Amino acid sequence: MDQKKKSRLEVAAMYIVLLVVALIIFYPLVWTVGISFNQGNSLYSSSIIPENFSLDHYKWLFSAESDYLLWYKNSLLVSTATAIGSVLFTSLVAYAFSRYQFVGRKNGLYVFLLLQMFPVMMAMVALYIFLNMIGLLDTLTGLILIYLGGQIPFNAWLVKGYFDTIPRELDQAARIDGAGHLRVFWSIMLPLAKPILAVVALFNFMMPLFDFLLPSIVLSSAENYTLAVGLYNFINDQFANNFTRFAAGSILVAVPIAAVYLYLQRYLISGLTAGGTKG
Repeated sequence: MDQKKKSRLEVAAMYIVLLVVALIIFYPLVWTVGISFNQGNSLYSSSIIPENFSLDHYKWLFSAESDYLLWYKNSLLVSTATAIGSVLFTSLVAYAFSRYQFVGRKNGLYVFLLLQMFPVMMAMVALYIFLNMIGLLDTLTGLILIYLGGQIPFNAWLVKGYFDTIPRELDQAARIDGAGHLRVFWSIMLPLAKPILAVVALFNFMMPLFDFLLPSIVLSSAENYTLAVGLYNFINDQFANNFTRFAAGSILVAVPIAAVYLYLQRYLISGLTAGGTKG
């Protein structure tokens, strides 16, 4: 077999793999979209292409009978606060570990690396008791604090790797001109680190919108539910067979994520590739 035919076979194989992966990813999504436009509530009587196209489920979500808008507001509040807080705290921690030498620096990095091996759920009992002690159980503030603390180890390693690629000569030149520590951080490091900070912001914005386990443990009042917990009740509580409304609500969850992704798109690729280049 000559090189030209071999190259064509390799390209064909790549396209076949991509096609199979695309089918696996998009088939459930297409079904969910189709179900959301079907009439009725049953999952089994729905079809991927609706026989009678209907927007009734979307209208119901925004009606006074539904708490969907309240849950949407709660989720956006938690996601926005988590994204902004993670960018702020993570960048400060990463800047300290990247630019300064202090006692415990090396051990601190090892601790961050070790903490990444354990999911937040392992500490959920302790976190539950702690939130109850400080009066933040069943509050969005308590949920935000858990998200912020749980993401610092991974994000700090990621952002530190990017800060290490920024020449230290820029810091030294700024200090010669009279800039202090915070001035260097705010005026030099943060603007140059926009790609990696965009990655951190996007990941931490997405997680609360999709997460179900933590909110279901921390939150018990319906008025504090996030979207994941609220939508689960569509098919588990008094709306026990409401799969079509569940599908419609799930589709709308993607709207803010798509908006944030499109806004940060120009930074994402460079941030993902540069964040792990240097430890």
